This record gives sequence, structure tokens and C-alpha cells, in this order.
Amino acid sequence: MISKEIITRIEQISPWLPKPEEADNLLASYLPSNYLSRKVDCYLKNNKAFVLVGPRQVGKTTLAWKSLELFMPDLLYLNMEDPLLKAYLESAFEFVELFRKRYASVKAIFVDEIQHMQEAGLFIKGIVDSKLGVPVLVTGSSSFHLRSRTRESLAGRAIRQTLYPFSLKEIINHLAPRNVAAEEKAIEEALEHQCIFGSYPEVYLTPDKTGKKAVLSNLVESLILRDASDLFSIRRIDAFRRLLGLLAGQVGDMLNMSELASSCGVDVGSISSYLEILEESHVIHQTRPFAGGKRRELISVPKIHFVDNGIRNQLVQDFSAPVYNRNDKGKLFENWVFSELVKAIPLLGGIRYWRSKGGAEVDFILEWAANLIGIEVKFGTLRKKNISRSARSFIDAYQPEQFLIVNMSNNMQSTIGNTRVLFVQPGQFIDWIKETIS
Repeated sequence: MISKEIITRIEQISPWLPKPEEADNLLASYLPSNYLSRKVDCYLKNNKAFVLVGPRQVGKTTLAWKSLELFMPDLLYLNMEDPLLKAYLESAFEFVELFRKRYASVKAIFVDEIQHMQEAGLFIKGIVDSKLGVPVLVTGSSSFHLRSRTRESLAGRAIRQTLYPFSLKEIINHLAPRNVAAEEKAIEEALEHQCIFGSYPEVYLTPDKTGKKAVLSNLVESLILRDASDLFSIRRIDAFRRLLGLLAGQVGDMLNMSELASSCGVDVGSISSYLEILEESHVIHQTRPFAGGKRRELISVPKIHFVDNGIRNQLVQDFSAPVYNRNDKGKLFENWVFSELVKAIPLLGGIRYWRSKGGAEVDFILEWAANLIGIEVKFGTLRKKNISRSARSFIDAYQPEQFLIVNMSNNMQSTIGNTRVLFVQPGQFIDWIKETIS
């Protein structure tokens, strides 16, 4: 039986339940005055859970409140970061009993920061299976910690969606430029920001560079000192920190596990475990090679990309601008293209790269809607219809439906056989994503 102490704590966290007349004022404290609409929609259906995961501080809770404001004041909010709730709300059976006795008028349940629960999946499963007649919205900052307990138990009971930092399209939609010239300028400035400082909500909305750096520093330290040690019980925090720094310098490069292990002073198994944690925490992605059955292809070695350039630049301690003056501008631009793709494609496994044993390489290969699409990233100025040998090699081998060359100078079209070759600048690239993938 849940104690009076727990009931008191629940109603401290959901103060509009005992005082519904104060709901509007209380809700305002959870929503920023400058709210940017997100592409992700929270699908809320009675007797179903909507599980919203993603990186730390990416705006999951804000999006949840925005989606749930219509349910106020008939909303039950459970923040599982609270030590008391975390310790005593382990049993879904007892919670459901309390809900039916005390909160039957509630129209929705919001379970925030669920990664702090030891049996997160079983708790949500128990609520959904109890058929309370309300939707359940769940947020968690680490899908690794959540997925290990929900992969089977929530099958058929939940819809999962990932929220990432702002996309370029979300930023431009918010700015709402009045004309083409204003839009081009907005894209140029937003792209520069994304390449240097990334697009985590708090970073983007912080006006000064010093403040942006401080936010990014706190984000990285939270990942290292809080998630790594508390959630994942990593003993060698020094090795974990060292690995992050090494990965930041290898964006777009193929991973050498043995070299990483040697540099970090741990074994290959530990490096593999750390990479899994970083990937499931939405910090990095191991982009794996596309293998189409050609014997001359590499078939096993992944490349490394970061979900956000700001996190990467914080790790290398380099926020110098403008981006076109940087020695690593090619890496930053390639990583930006990856970050825009990952925000649009629900299954990360659909983003690959291609490399032959002879050294021909295409930055990204998408397998989308039964079609094959190649993407090459070029930061420099391109001559008209300048198609690389690597691009031609891939097109000749696979005849993809489309091949994109994302660049900073040209928008034009060409054809090679049955392949439509598109040269697109960043603004046209995000339009292409919306038309083709989103």
C-alpha cells in the first residue's frame, strides 16, 4: 500500500490536482516564453504509452508539456528523478490501485525522466495493461537504460519516438523569414551556428557565446560524470573521457578499436561497451558500411559521427569561427549533414556509407522506401557538374535512384544513366529531406 508520504509528494509535484484553479499559472512555469515548434508529434491514445527518448536537455519535457496542456488540470505528473518516487513507485500494481481510488478524474499520465527507474518497462507495462482509459506519455534521456527493460515488455503497448536537437528546418520555421533574401541569410547564420555551437535548445536560445560554451560544458560533464558513472556504473571514467576526446577528433573517420583501446588504457571489450553507451545515449553514431554484395567493398568497419557539432567542438575545445576558416570545416559540414539526416530518418540503420577496398568512398548511403540514395558532402566550391570518381563508381555499380552532392555553391541537376544527380546547397538539402524522407 502506498503511504501518505508518497501521496503528499505526488501532489507536491502535481500541485494543480489539489488546486485546479491554479493550473494555468503553474503550467506557464514549465513552458518557455520563446517556444520553438518541433517536428515530432506526441501521439496520445487511451491505454497506450507514447515513449519519447533522446539526448539529455534536448527539450523532451518541454515538448511533453506542450502536448499535454489541453489535459490540464486533469493531469497526473510523476517525475522519476525524485528520490522518493523512484524508491517507492516500483510496483505498477500499487500505483494503479492508488490511481483508481484517488485520481480517477485524471485524463492523462505523464511519467518524466523514467530512466531513473530500475524496472521502467515493467512499470509502464503494468499501467498500460491495467486499462485505465487514459494515455501515458513517458520521457527518458537515455534509451540505452530504458530499452534494456522495455524491448519486449512494451511490444504492442507503446509508440517510441526520438527527439533530437533543433533541425535547420525547425529553426528557419521559427524565424519565419519574410522573403527569399531573408531566408538565405537566416539559413547561412543558422548553419554557422549549428556547425560551431550545435543546436541543443538551451545553447541555441542563449544569446552570447560565453553562455553557449558554458551550457555545452555542463552538458558534456553531465554525460561524463552523471550518466556514465551513475546510470551505467562505468569505473574507468578517465578512459571514458579520453575516448570521447579521441572520437571528437575522428569525425567521419573509420574506427580502429585496437588503437582506441591502447590510447585509453582499456581492452577492446570496454571500448565496445563505451561506444554502445554513447550511441544509445544519442551522443554518437557508428555509421556502418553499405554492403551490396560486391566483393571489392569494405563490410565491417564503422565510421564515427556525432549527433551534435556543439558537443563535438566542446570536446576538442574549439569554437573558432567562421567555419570556412577552420581546418576541420569538412568534418563539421559532413557531420552537419549526418545530423540533419538522423533527425529525419526514424531508423538509424538506414544511414550507411560506402567504401571500396580500392579507396572509393561515398559519405552516406540511404536505403529509403525501397530506393537507394547516395550522398556526397563537399564543403568547397564546386565546378558545374563536378562529379567525383567515387560517386561515379557507386553510380555505375548500383544505379541508385538519386545521388546528392551537398555543397556550398551550386544548385543544379544532371543524370548518369538512370540516376538523377542533384547538386544542392544546405537550404535545398533540407527541402529535399522534407520532400523525400520526412
